[in-house]
Amino acid sequence: MSNIYKEIILDHWRNPHNFGKLKSPTKKSYAINPSCGDEIQIDLIIKKEKIKEVKFSGRGCAISQASASLLTDYIKGKSIKDLKKIDEKTIIKLLGIKISPTRMKCALLPLETLETLNHDRNKH
Repeated sequence: MSNIYKEIILDHWRNPHNFGKLKSPTKKSYAINPSCGDEIQIDLIIKKEKIKEVKFSGRGCAISQASASLLTDYIKGKSIKDLKKIDEKTIIKLLGIKISPTRMKCALLPLETLETLNHDRNKH
């Protein structure tokens, strides 16, 4: 792993962007990685089919928290339609590092949380 990417991950873990909860989110969703206990909640304010505000909260390892920080930066201003195009490759590209198979579930937890927002079944 390149040191620059390692530092970016650690910086997003120590100083996460968009950390917290929104007062009156339009949608929110929660997911947990049962194998390690990492948790992510994503709150969105959606206006005119676009993400106007986004926050995440939770706890976990550096990879899951950095991934959530990077993903929330990435989706700001995007349309709901664009959210459906985000996939595993998008997350890996945002992280900028090779993720081992054992850490993949951690890296993808924020994506899993975001995907549940596309289903009304998981409002929290």
